[in-house]
Amino acid sequence: MHRKRALGLTAGLVVAGLALAGCSSGGGTSSGSGGASLDGKGKTITVFTLANTQYPAQQKAFDDSVAAAFKKQTGATVEWDMGASANDEQTKIQTSAVAGQGPDIYDIGTTFTPTAYSTGDFVKLTAADWKALGGKDKFVPASLGISGPDSKDQVGIPYQSRPFVMVYNTKLFKAAGLTAPATTWDGLIDQAKKLTANGVYGMALDYKDSFDPWKYIWMYDMQMGNPLIDGNKATLDDAKTQKAYEAYFGLLTDDHVADPASVGWTSVQSLAAFAQGKAAMMSWTSATAMNTLNASPVKDDYKFAVMPTVPPGYSSPPKGGNAAASIISGDNLVIAKYSKNQALDLALVKYLTSDSVQAKQYSQFGNLPVTVSESKKLETNQPALEPILTAGAKSVTTPFSGGWGATEVGMLNVVTQAIPSLNKGSVSTSELKGLLKTLQNTANQALQSQ
Repeated sequence: MHRKRALGLTAGLVVAGLALAGCSSGGGTSSGSGGASLDGKGKTITVFTLANTQYPAQQKAFDDSVAAAFKKQTGATVEWDMGASANDEQTKIQTSAVAGQGPDIYDIGTTFTPTAYSTGDFVKLTAADWKALGGKDKFVPASLGISGPDSKDQVGIPYQSRPFVMVYNTKLFKAAGLTAPATTWDGLIDQAKKLTANGVYGMALDYKDSFDPWKYIWMYDMQMGNPLIDGNKATLDDAKTQKAYEAYFGLLTDDHVADPASVGWTSVQSLAAFAQGKAAMMSWTSATAMNTLNASPVKDDYKFAVMPTVPPGYSSPPKGGNAAASIISGDNLVIAKYSKNQALDLALVKYLTSDSVQAKQYSQFGNLPVTVSESKKLETNQPALEPILTAGAKSVTTPFSGGWGATEVGMLNVVTQAIPSLNKGSVSTSELKGLLKTLQNTANQALQSQ
């Protein structure tokens, strides 16, 4: 693949050497001081992560290569604790924190970092810790935007970056007399209607996905000016949230720009539909889609674009709105305070955030690197990524609140509970209001428990 050549990579996973330094957080043993090699013989480091449903075989190969490299250098064994959903992620964080035992390292979505921080059970990184990781300045500054509530109180170490954008079929656009996606959601929906014909739909959606649905609601709310969490109070019963859900459901039920089958689709299936030329656009995708698209019938007929930043029902940005193009998206690594091997934990994190591994993450999965040096290579060698890099620069953080994890899951549950009605063609106003009332209560309970 051309992007692999641009980064000077081979198709296989190369096991790189580890430059391991002594770490300040304690818990591990060292054969010396001042950066001497760590002795991990007989020790096991467990890493919690979510299963990669798009590229499961590649994920296993990557995980095996990490474990082999780390064992060779330190003698320590790396094991992977796999979760399947955002709910699994939240539950694992909370139950392990309460029990004081569980994985040593958590690979968590950026939006769950506030939940991890709020427990007080994850290592708050010191200057010495950052130095052991190679220095804070090795990371792209924007990737640190949700590592903690401020620059001095941080638990999250950037690992993967996935700014979200839209991908569109240039061939279908040209046939419809269109050049590029509109910059307002109303304009985009009008385009989607023109593109819906002959078994092809204007948009590929995934109402049953474990992550994507809540992002639409978040984006519409942000663009309309509703923060969702304001201090210690949820604002999910706001009229803007109801309008956001109505707009999202309406893409299917009112605008008819999505395949009715998408009620039961996950992101894997919506991406497959786009890759087969059965949809003209797909929102909330990222560079991770490139591996699939470059091996599909649309490999020469797709481009990325920044998603509209003007919400449904508006022709220009509303007063008080936030022109959010994407959430600050990706993964952070956090280290549990209860871990008895924190020096080894930091050493493993240093390896995972090394340039060589960051390059592999991109070539294998499309995750953008979080290191400055690898990011500069992509910016120079991959002009097609410009909209994704722009979206990253225009990304907005989700609320940094310990109650956000439960709120995010609750927002997703509203869609899950509405699926039977979506299958029948519409979600009534009364049903939606009832679901939002429950969501508001759930979010406030989560906030009050912090």
